Amino acid sequence: MKRNQHKNWKTKLHEIIYEADTYEGKLFDIVLLILIILSIIVVMLESVSSFKAEHEYLLDKAEWVITILFTIEYFARIISIKKPSEYIFSFYGIIDFLSTIPKYLAIYFTGTHTLVALRALRLMRVFRILKLARFIGASNNFMKALKASKAKIFVFLSFVVILCTILGTVMYLIEGEENGFTSIPRSVYWAIVTMTTVGYGDIAPHTPIGQLIASMVMILGYGIIAVPTGIVSSEMTKADAINTNTQSCPSCSAENHRDDAEYCYECGHELHFAEALKTAQLKINTQSCPSCSASSHDSEADFCKECGHKLNH
Repeated sequence: MKRNQHKNWKTKLHEIIYEADTYEGKLFDIVLLILIILSIIVVMLESVSSFKAEHEYLLDKAEWVITILFTIEYFARIISIKKPSEYIFSFYGIIDFLSTIPKYLAIYFTGTHTLVALRALRLMRVFRILKLARFIGASNNFMKALKASKAKIFVFLSFVVILCTILGTVMYLIEGEENGFTSIPRSVYWAIVTMTTVGYGDIAPHTPIGQLIASMVMILGYGIIAVPTGIVSSEMTKADAINTNTQSCPSCSAENHRDDAEYCYECGHELHFAEALKTAQLKINTQSCPSCSASSHDSEADFCKECGHKLNH
C-alpha cells in the first residue's frame, strides 16, 4: 500500500513538473516563469550601486527566497524522474544547476581578497534567463533554422575573416605606423570595427587612398550585415513552407493554404482539410516519459518512443 502511494506521489509530481496539459502543470510553469523573471530583475538591481546600498538587505533576502525555491525545483525534477542522470546532464539540467549554486558558494567565499571571484560567481545567476527557453515554443523552429544554415554561416564568417585580414594588411602597408596602424593585427582590428559599422574612432586613415578603402569597407559592411539574416530567414521560410499543403479551395481553387487554415485566403470559403489536421494534432499530447523525459508522444502510445518505458496515462 505504501509502495503504491509512493509511486502515485512520484507520478503526480512528474506530471506537474514535466507536463503542461494539466491545471497543476500549467500553474507550475507560470509560477516558475514569474520566479525566473524576478530573479533576473534582482540580479540587475544588485548591479546598481545606489539601489543596492539602500536596499541591500531586501535584495539579499529576496535572492535567498528565490534560490531556495529553485533548489526545491531542481531536486524535485531529479526525484520525479526514474533516470536522474537524463535530467542532470541535459542542457536544462546543467543550466538549472549553474543558476542555483552561486548563492550557496557565496557563503564560503568571504574576505576582501575574494571579492572579485565572489562577484563573478554571483553573476552566474544570469544563467537563469536561459531557463526561459523552455517556455518559448517558437525557439525550436529558430534553432532548427540555425542548424540547417550553419554550413552557410560558417562559409560566410570564413569569408569575412579572410577579407578583414586582407584589408587590414593593405591598410598597414598604405597608412603605416605614423597613422596608428602599428601592426597587422591592429589593422585587422580596424577592418573588423569598420566593416561592422561600429567605428570606435581610435584608429582612422589619413591618406586619400586609405580613406577611399575605408569608405568602400563601410559600404560593404552594410551589405555583409544582411547576409546572415537572409540565410536564417530563408531556412525559416522553408520551415514555414512545410506547414502548407497543395489542396485547393473548393470554391475558387486557390492553393498553398496553411495546414491549419480554416478559410480560403482568396474568397473566404470554408476549408474542410483543416478539420483532418486538428484530428491528427489531437493525437499528440504533452505527456512526458517518467524515465527519460521524452515528450510529444501519441495519445494512444503505451510506451516511450525513446527508451521504451511504460507511459503513465
